[in-house]
Amino acid sequence: MSAACFSDPGLYFVPLGGAGEIGMNLNLYGILHQGRESWIAVDVGVTFGDTRTPGVDLIMADISFIEERRDKLLGIVLTHGHEDHVGALAALWPRLEAPVYATPFTAALIKSRLLEAGIYGRVPMHVVPLGSGIRLDPFKIELITLTHSIPEPNGLAIRTPLGNILHTGDWKIDPDPVIGETTDEEALKRLGAEGVLAMVCDSTNVFEHGEAGSEADVEGAMHDAIGGCEGRVFVTSFASNVARLETIARAAQKHGRRVALAGRSMRRIVGAAQDTGYLQGLPPFLSEEQGAAAARGKILFLCTGSQGVPESALPRIAMGTHRVLRMSEGDRVIFSSREIPGNEKDIARLYNFLAERGVEVLTPKHDPKLHISGHPCRDELASMYRWVRPKIAIPVHGERRHMKEHASLARDLQVPLAIVPTNGAIIHLAPGEASQVGGARNGRLYLDGQILLPADHKGIMREREELAKNGVLAVSLMLDADGFPLDEAMVSFCGIPGEDAEGVEMREHVLDAIDEAFELMEKQRTRRREAVHKMLKRFILNVFRRRWGKIPYLHLHIQRVDDG
Repeated sequence: MSAACFSDPGLYFVPLGGAGEIGMNLNLYGILHQGRESWIAVDVGVTFGDTRTPGVDLIMADISFIEERRDKLLGIVLTHGHEDHVGALAALWPRLEAPVYATPFTAALIKSRLLEAGIYGRVPMHVVPLGSGIRLDPFKIELITLTHSIPEPNGLAIRTPLGNILHTGDWKIDPDPVIGETTDEEALKRLGAEGVLAMVCDSTNVFEHGEAGSEADVEGAMHDAIGGCEGRVFVTSFASNVARLETIARAAQKHGRRVALAGRSMRRIVGAAQDTGYLQGLPPFLSEEQGAAAARGKILFLCTGSQGVPESALPRIAMGTHRVLRMSEGDRVIFSSREIPGNEKDIARLYNFLAERGVEVLTPKHDPKLHISGHPCRDELASMYRWVRPKIAIPVHGERRHMKEHASLARDLQVPLAIVPTNGAIIHLAPGEASQVGGARNGRLYLDGQILLPADHKGIMREREELAKNGVLAVSLMLDADGFPLDEAMVSFCGIPGEDAEGVEMREHVLDAIDEAFELMEKQRTRRREAVHKMLKRFILNVFRRRWGKIPYLHLHIQRVDDG
């Protein structure tokens, strides 16, 4: 079955992001029924750039497949407010222009992003009460309350004429959440009794045995970590974990400390939480300036930057480049977070900056209860499968190894069929036996400044990697009508040693190479434009190959007087 058209009636699942990776979640459900093709999208998330994508901060799924069908896209339903589930909405919505459905807290977070993008008034935003439903015929969607590390996480019970699906989103089983309700176990059991064709489920912690634990367990550890410090206390955590922010604020209050917010995301999340009824009954949060003026033993700073991103608050404070805040010996930094794979170098660099400041650093390695995961471990996954009893398990939200292990666990739990998808897989769920029947165009889009580009757009990332590794050489040359140089070439370079091992300027070597190339071309009577360009490039790059051992990125510009 091709992605170009659908001719077979049925219920389909198409992940465009989040299958084989942790992040960039974007899932599609489609029905071809009674001659009508209908789709819904669940989540529109981002992942983040790294050293392989210089200059790129945000990466999102290529939506060409559903963009071509946007007249059949009934709505975009958001499970919760984490960036890897909603962060691409502002950038991609203009290409889809579909109604958006979200619970109050998630809608409040999205609002600020849409305002920044200048499209808030254009987006049909439907704020959906917790535990309620959405009707997008032929889809009937029930929001089922779950627990996670952000307010208002929802599983989606998607009912269709061809079968029911549970899309879990991100979740865990927290018997004592600090914020929000407990997991609606009864709703899940009712859905299971009704019959579930497929469960599309979080795989993040499938290798972890037991249970993730309760957010309430963090309070005692945080109380101990703050106590006994006479200097300033800096706590860094994921800003979206509103329950953790409340836990930290209450522990600070017990120790007679006011709480100041450091970091734009921290202020944005706290504002959205307070606007939707969370973080009530706490003393007002202070600004960075107010916190800087407070007595050292009476202040706690809630900071962004747990992953060591240089532009975030805690790394700037540690490096001494923050506009207001400073830290010194006798202060304490508490990490209430886990290391996200890929961020180890940035975090290690941050630890070293903190060591230079002489501050004390506490992490979950000192006390595991300083951070509790928001994703289900194996025992929690087993409970979910017992409640829901799906006929098909479809692991998502994990690297390939996570998803394959999840599929193996599902089979051990007597699920008849487990399908491990890849991004772009078109999976036919019903009627008949479920299987992959085709492939949709998929890939990545890079947000490069304010421009959205395909990942492979004209080799831009490869060029940037080459520039970073080998520097850039620019040579500009003017030739007369007969193809001879009118003047000495202009040579400039960046990121390249100015001299060779003997101390001779590289520029002189380049000019000598250009002269040698023209002498050879004169002997060979070579004057064709393509041949001249090729010969010059070979001679110039050979200079660097011999004298530097590396080949720079060469920008060679040749102009003839008869070109215009």
